[in-house]
Amino acid sequence: MEALLLKSQGLPHEQICQVTGISANTLRKYLRNYLEGGSNKLKESNFYKQQSKLVEHKERLENYFRKHPPSNINEAMAKIGELTGIKRSLTQIRIFLKSIGMRLLKVGVILAKADPDKQEELKKTLEPRLEEAKSDKRIVFFVDAAHFVLSPYIGFLWCFTRMFIKSPSGRNRFNALGALNAITHELIMITNDKYINAFSFCELLWDISCKYVNSGIQITLVSPWITHDIKNANLYFILPNYWISNCFIYHHIHQI
Repeated sequence: MEALLLKSQGLPHEQICQVTGISANTLRKYLRNYLEGGSNKLKESNFYKQQSKLVEHKERLENYFRKHPPSNINEAMAKIGELTGIKRSLTQIRIFLKSIGMRLLKVGVILAKADPDKQEELKKTLEPRLEEAKSDKRIVFFVDAAHFVLSPYIGFLWCFTRMFIKSPSGRNRFNALGALNAITHELIMITNDKYINAFSFCELLWDISCKYVNSGIQITLVSPWITHDIKNANLYFILPNYWISNCFIYHHIHQI
């Protein structure tokens, strides 16, 4: 682009080559490309770049690895050699896998009894309630419990002799039962070091009812750990008949 600017100022080719440090042939090539396609033509890279022979097997390897993802580069290298007969180093295999869009990602888990159809059905029921919550017509909470086992997490220390720390005996746990407001993300939580049971759940509901007096409240449980309808003068849950096979449980509180 600098050569073109100098050319537009009427400088002779010899002087342009001296200023920019390019040869006369290169300058003529730049000018010819500019006349053919403008500045976009000058931005094109026409340098020869050697292409891996694995590219010829890209579609085949991609289809295979989508069905059988390798756990490490060594496994991928062995399988590529088996499928294509091409041997490449670990670095070249890693570059090829990245070039086809593969990355080293941690494997996630889903509930074994999760039912996608029921989840979609629940989603259709839940989304209108969330829209009502956004317009302050009701309050929606997502409730779940977490259990943290108390155990030592041992790392490394620079020391003269090996260090030891005491670990808790038995299955000591810290339990947390929380209700997360779907709109404001406010968290109401009950904690203890024993168990999360019906009394804990009633305690959480009491805290919610005290904080949101005369408000329509909806509770959506993330884990299916309540097995019976709970009915009293002020509280009523609706449990769907498919709750056992669904990873989401939908409860609608009519009144608290």
